[in-house]
Amino acid sequence: MRCAHGMPFGATLQPGGGVQFRLWGPAARQAQVALYGHQGSTPKLVDAVVDAQGWWEARVPQAGAGQLYHWRIDGELMVPDPASRHNPHGVDGPSVVTDPEAFDWGADWTGRPWHEVVLYELHVGAFTPEGTFAAAAGRLQELRELGITAVELMPLAGFPGGFGWGYDGVLAFAPHAAYGSPDDLKRFVQAAHGLGLMVFLDVVYNHFGPQGNYLHRYAPQFFHPERSSPWGAAINFDGEGSRWVREFFIHNALYWTTEFRVDGLRLDAVHAIADESRPHVLEELSRRVRQATAGRHVHLVLENENNNYQRLATGAQPGSYDGQWNDDFHHALHVALTGETQGYYHDYGHTPGEEPLDLLGRSLTHGMLFEDSRRKPGGAREEPRPTPAVPLSSLVNFAHNHDQVGNRAFGERLAVLAGPDAAPLATLLALLTPAVPMLFLGEEWGSTTPWLYFADWDGDLKAAVQEGRQREFGHASKSVDGRALELPDPCSRATFDASRPDARERESGTGRAWLAMVGSALQARRRWIVPRQAQLLTGRHTFQRVGQRGLAVQWRYQDAQVLALEINLGAEPLQVDPQRAGPVEPQEVFGHRWPQSTAAGTWPAWAARWRIGAEITL
Repeated sequence: MRCAHGMPFGATLQPGGGVQFRLWGPAARQAQVALYGHQGSTPKLVDAVVDAQGWWEARVPQAGAGQLYHWRIDGELMVPDPASRHNPHGVDGPSVVTDPEAFDWGADWTGRPWHEVVLYELHVGAFTPEGTFAAAAGRLQELRELGITAVELMPLAGFPGGFGWGYDGVLAFAPHAAYGSPDDLKRFVQAAHGLGLMVFLDVVYNHFGPQGNYLHRYAPQFFHPERSSPWGAAINFDGEGSRWVREFFIHNALYWTTEFRVDGLRLDAVHAIADESRPHVLEELSRRVRQATAGRHVHLVLENENNNYQRLATGAQPGSYDGQWNDDFHHALHVALTGETQGYYHDYGHTPGEEPLDLLGRSLTHGMLFEDSRRKPGGAREEPRPTPAVPLSSLVNFAHNHDQVGNRAFGERLAVLAGPDAAPLATLLALLTPAVPMLFLGEEWGSTTPWLYFADWDGDLKAAVQEGRQREFGHASKSVDGRALELPDPCSRATFDASRPDARERESGTGRAWLAMVGSALQARRRWIVPRQAQLLTGRHTFQRVGQRGLAVQWRYQDAQVLALEINLGAEPLQVDPQRAGPVEPQEVFGHRWPQSTAAGTWPAWAARWRIGAEITL
């Protein structure tokens, strides 16, 4: 099977030979295609013609796959194609014409349903020492054996330099060159599918990065003249000229899900996408992806700091989204285990009438906690208000992700912050609830390697980022063996290298114990939770506080069965009076540090057990 996504822009091979080059540049006075015989050679210039909408077009009969080219704007500025499929020489270098039909996918793959999703978030550059798609493909088997069903790749869109998180991409259609070629990425996806693994991709449709972005020069309509985002100029989805801006990003979603056959997209920070037109661009994107991928399981996931839930719907309905990251679960869990209440943890430690464990219990049973309230500069919400209950199976729960670890001065994980007794419980809580679980790079073996912010900027931007980190985190301090640590330089390759999980930890006794724990938990999930997802109720789940550090949680199903969790998040055993409510003759699903010989009414320290059974009717 071969597939290519047709687009109204970019370089397209013609059936009879040659290449059609198209660029939307309504502010350009002149546009030419600069064709190179090889990198660094003197280009041959071919004039493009423009239509009334600002589309520049040139057909070059002698060009073909492998052709290097720039667009030359107004006779002075060389820019890569913004719809380049391949930019091997960096985001300022020439683009390369590719033949997407040349890749043979082999057997068809229709994916896996949403209720089977177990995500593993990884950064291609940090996942292996080589930092390539090819090397990452070699480690997929171990993830599959662990019980992972889907890998989620941090953004791949071409970004400046050799290393970075990927959220400042400027070439939305070109996989980052340091990771490999487009065909290397396709081989990675193909290898994953051969193992029964889905591939999700993190995409950024709320801004372009600040370096290597030339759109302001010839297509300023990409940016809204009256809006901004936290990361720069806001994308124009509803103003003058927005038609082709919308098409650019919708085609990007179609490109990844059809030409690269990825099984899911996670849309970054959609709260920063402003669109007052109808239909909203998110609705239109979902509808068109659903249409283009009919017959396949393709999943769409949102990150929305404002916790708006109205776009969530089960059954992959046109215009809807399958899931949404649940920061509230992470924040409530983090505060309950660490006691930190600064920044965006403020609301989870200072909510009137509710202790951190109450908020954690409510998140486990209710889903999201606070809806649609903007954050003040210090991180607290202006008017935190409760959300209604949402289907738990529409939420993605995690104890770690790239943001919540990397937005710390020293990038500490819970294994360091909460300690070796508490950290396993955090991961288990993410894995064994009706929500979709996600593990973060190295979490499967309890990695203590920090995850730091890194970006390979240069010049004035490099200095500005370094100074910004000092302003934000210069007050933070940390020492190891009595030696004070300096704030890591975000633009140093050493910082990137220090963020790669240490594989030696994986082979240690602790690492092997973590792997066994995670594998057993995911096996229990497959057996007891996944088959029952269709029967899960909404708004009927409950929890009770038990002592100072205990929680009893009950998730209910249509057939009157209850999945019950009893957990002690404290260093001392709990003595618990017999309770009338709960499952009858429960079948144990999973236990952690809870021996079967434990006396009735005693909850061991740092222990949890999950059980399932019929509910008592009082």
